[in-house]
Amino acid sequence: MEIGKLKEVDIRNLWKHEQYDFSEWLSQEENINILNDILGLTLVDVSKEAYVGSYRCDLFAVDESTGTKVIIENQLEPSNHDHLGKIITYASGLDAEVIVWIVKTAKEEHRSAIEWLNNNTNSRINFFLIELKAYTIEDSIPAPFFNVIEKPNDFIKNTKINNSSDNLNKSQSERLEFWNRFNEILIDKGKPFNVRKATTDHWYSVAIGTSAAHVDITLVNKESKIGVELYISDDKELFDKLFEKKNLIEDELGFKLDWQRLDNSKASRIKYYINGLDFDNHSNYDELINKTIDLAVVMRDIFKKYI
Repeated sequence: MEIGKLKEVDIRNLWKHEQYDFSEWLSQEENINILNDILGLTLVDVSKEAYVGSYRCDLFAVDESTGTKVIIENQLEPSNHDHLGKIITYASGLDAEVIVWIVKTAKEEHRSAIEWLNNNTNSRINFFLIELKAYTIEDSIPAPFFNVIEKPNDFIKNTKINNSSDNLNKSQSERLEFWNRFNEILIDKGKPFNVRKATTDHWYSVAIGTSAAHVDITLVNKESKIGVELYISDDKELFDKLFEKKNLIEDELGFKLDWQRLDNSKASRIKYYINGLDFDNHSNYDELINKTIDLAVVMRDIFKKYI
């Protein structure tokens, strides 16, 4: 068996200019997905025109499912104090909750600074310091590699918020256990959609390619159900457009949906329920989760065609 050797390539040979070359490359969907896997987000509406005063942030985006604002500052050279100040300025000016600083080399003092910021800011602010490398194997084309140097420490942040450290209640514990198993099966199935961090929340969001809507998976233990729904955050016109194609959509899905326009609410929902959830009996979890994942994929793919 022949085994090749990795050879590092100078990233300046691949991208000459941070703004016009690297930021342009990173903003493309197939490349921003590399960051999505690292961040556990699904970034959409990626913009290269986000100004704060007279300065321009390299990239600005939002997470499709949560609306979280994200800034990305690119530096194809060793980290420096100037860019550290810029990321804080951009985060403040754009009200960003996730701050990503990509550098050629992370200096120790800046690694320590990002670690300090993660440990001493509130739970919704998250800093990532990432080194950008590129490698070839023998005569292959160069491949980029993002090496995470510093990232948020959820344990520290959660401890800061709950310094009395209350124990999780039964529902929270059961949801966390369910989502952990959900992620294991999702990975085994080849990650048909992005894996999100397991939490104690009752929902799990699946991106469909627009910030206007996403697929939500919800745990409704009191009714022994799992809901799979298209959640439209604030767009009645979009709901009405889809409702006009109700029969076509349901024919493609092979089942009826519960269409909830919710006139007294900003949000609208198009929902289907799977029966069988029981936090006191996990024996059917694998079957239930497989069915839920498959349904979420089908709903995502079909609704994407009509949005």
